[in-house]
Amino acid sequence: MLGVANLPAYALGTLLIIVLPGPSSLYTLSVAARRGVRTGYRAGAGVFLGEMVLMLLAAAGVASLLQANPVAFAVVRYAGAGYLGWIAVGMLRAAWKTWRTRKEPADGSQAPEEPAVERPFRRSVLITLLNPKAILFFISFFVQFVDPAYPYPALSFAVLAVVYQSISVCYITALILGGTYLSAQFRRRKRLSAGLTTGAGALFFGFAAKLATAGG
Repeated sequence: MLGVANLPAYALGTLLIIVLPGPSSLYTLSVAARRGVRTGYRAGAGVFLGEMVLMLLAAAGVASLLQANPVAFAVVRYAGAGYLGWIAVGMLRAAWKTWRTRKEPADGSQAPEEPAVERPFRRSVLITLLNPKAILFFISFFVQFVDPAYPYPALSFAVLAVVYQSISVCYITALILGGTYLSAQFRRRKRLSAGLTTGAGALFFGFAAKLATAGG
């Protein structure tokens, strides 16, 4: 079909890969839980843009060149690890601030937990682009479903991109809607908010450590 080999297998594999927990989806869920639907979709839009850029790079062969250059790939890996660690620190600071104000009434009069300068769209773009595992996914999985004999490979990549982004949009939407429920719980229960934000920060530290120590 339009130069795509075994589209059902690609769709199933994409679904399984997308639903696996990762820094991009965790960050989107965290933003939706802390700041609501609209801001959650800003983070989600950043994920979509980052993934689209990686698809275009994979189609152009840039990602394969990056993988073939150990030094360049190590730079991306350590930059991604450092950025995830920085986000983890921010989450832990927010959790500590929430814990300190846990006895204040949740009447909506207090200042928001996160400053407006968080810029979730830009942050989620960077999280996605600086994730070498996402780069490797588009190298090893994405491109293998393109029939090399098909005369219009750009059309094949477009079909794969549409399928991937359709599944991703559905999954991100589910995360955001789930995050709004958590948001209501967080407003009423600051101890719960502080605890879960701390857990999210710890997970980001785990992502950073795993990325920094992974083989090139």
